[in-house]
Amino acid sequence: MTYYYVTTPIYYVNDAPHLGHAYTTVAADVLAHYEAHPDFIQPASARNEVVNFVRQGLQDLSISRSTFDWGVKVPWDESHVIYVWVDALLNYATAVGYNENPEKFEATFPADVHLVGKDILRFHAVIWPAMLMANGLPLPGRIAANGWLLVGGEKMSKSNLTGISPETLTAHFGVDAYRWYFLRAIAFGQDGSFSWEDFTARYTSELANSYGNLASRVTAMTARYFEGGLPAPGEETEAERALKSALLRATSEADHRIGDQLDFQGGILAVFDFVRQVNGYLTDQESWKVAKSGSPEARTRLATILYTAADSLRAIAILLEPVMPETSERLWDSLGASTSLGPLRDQRVRDASVCGALPPGSPVTKGAVLFPRLDDRTDS
Repeated sequence: MTYYYVTTPIYYVNDAPHLGHAYTTVAADVLAHYEAHPDFIQPASARNEVVNFVRQGLQDLSISRSTFDWGVKVPWDESHVIYVWVDALLNYATAVGYNENPEKFEATFPADVHLVGKDILRFHAVIWPAMLMANGLPLPGRIAANGWLLVGGEKMSKSNLTGISPETLTAHFGVDAYRWYFLRAIAFGQDGSFSWEDFTARYTSELANSYGNLASRVTAMTARYFEGGLPAPGEETEAERALKSALLRATSEADHRIGDQLDFQGGILAVFDFVRQVNGYLTDQESWKVAKSGSPEARTRLATILYTAADSLRAIAILLEPVMPETSERLWDSLGASTSLGPLRDQRVRDASVCGALPPGSPVTKGAVLFPRLDDRTDS
């Protein structure tokens, strides 16, 4: 029986791999890369699994199959087809111009972060790097493996009737809340359990009551007491300075956790801790009490409070846009930010921490509730 093998460099030989460049050399090269780049495979548990697997020794990998005929034919021997994983992995390079559009390929390849499910980690962390090394191509910056979604403590299974319909969840909670929940409730890279009760509790507490209520309070009060025009702030106090410092910390923490550590949960929690602090700021400053005073001094103070809160919401919309694009866009529009700052999609994380970026006079409107109560939603 004839097989074609991938080695380092690639040789195609009959019946056995080229002994001078067997897959054992690939194993040494791959292990060396793991050692030189400790964060190449994430999380640490996934890295340990792959490293131990490679250290046990590898056999050469046949890149062809001859026991069936579906698949891409080997050009010089049509009785063989390309092993499906070799064919699939090559798409990461060929789809972005490898060997056909060098300019596009150089600008796109390799990926900074390659996200995969943990079921297929070995293909991406062992075979794919070996193929790239054999061709002298650069490796991805990192390979991150996500865990399983569990229901009732078990991996989702159609046969066990433990599957989850995304359409059912998005109809009930909304698409943005769906995206937010699975990034916020389950640490990326770990197995995580889902339940309707947990989703409902988090939606109500964190989205509807905390974040959504904050947006409604600020836009409603601005529309009521300043005719929908964002007021210019007066003299800031220690309370405003503390909130500015909190925004700088939240932006830095979210950027570091998501951008550097792929800790989506930690990054989202940093933003929602800031949401909590803005809510606390409004409560501590007694915004409703100040609004009812009616004195010129109180009106100036109210302007400062509402401006500070609205500018904080501007920052929150930027930070949460990758997670909840639709609701962030609606909040951005209700703050009148598009007119002066441009589209939300063009904003960068660093823009969020620029305090005072939202110009006074921006048209603030009270739009629809960002996160309706679940009993008020109409399932589609």
